[in-house]
Amino acid sequence: MADEDDVKHDAPESGLSRRDFLKIGSITAAVPLVLGPKVVEAAGEQIPIHGPDKVPITLTINGKKQSLQVEPRVTLLDAMRNHLDVTGAKRVCDRATCGACTVLLDGRAVYSCSILAIDAQGRNITTVEALGTPDKLHPIQRAFIDNDASQCGFCTPGFIVAAKAMLDRNPKPTPEQVYHDLSGNFCRCGTYKGLRAAIAQAGGSPASTGKKGA
Repeated sequence: MADEDDVKHDAPESGLSRRDFLKIGSITAAVPLVLGPKVVEAAGEQIPIHGPDKVPITLTINGKKQSLQVEPRVTLLDAMRNHLDVTGAKRVCDRATCGACTVLLDGRAVYSCSILAIDAQGRNITTVEALGTPDKLHPIQRAFIDNDASQCGFCTPGFIVAAKAMLDRNPKPTPEQVYHDLSGNFCRCGTYKGLRAAIAQAGGSPASTGKKGA
């Protein structure tokens, strides 16, 4: 999360490459032939386009395929919250900086506010709703309760999902690794001590150091 190539920045590949974007950007100068509502021809190549009207998409969320129609500009976060009533991921900064909207995309933690819903098709999306139930909590959820690791609760789903991605990858992280891997999530209530203790409990790791931050 601290490095450019870390999991938080590992957004899925879009169907539109940088090369294609530049071609479309030069449409006015190139005067391409519009072949139909879904394709344009630029620089001798046919490039698919979407929108601006709603298009049908299918998302696989927590193992269930769900179909909906959204404009291509709609983010995964908005598609889940506004169209599918999957509200575990929270809208807080809406700028891909706080981590409250974290979900797992094929097992990797990503900011759902920075991914287009149309680009998340064909990927396995996991939200906090899939991790446990009130009657059978996930060990990470139980650890958060045991260590009083939340106050207002807005950041909690993102932290839990990010912690799961980290512990799946590294079951016994050191305090320094916890600090690094969760640096893309922020708690404005400042419950970092409890957060670190919860992750240490869930992963069976040594107690965290006193560093500030996650």
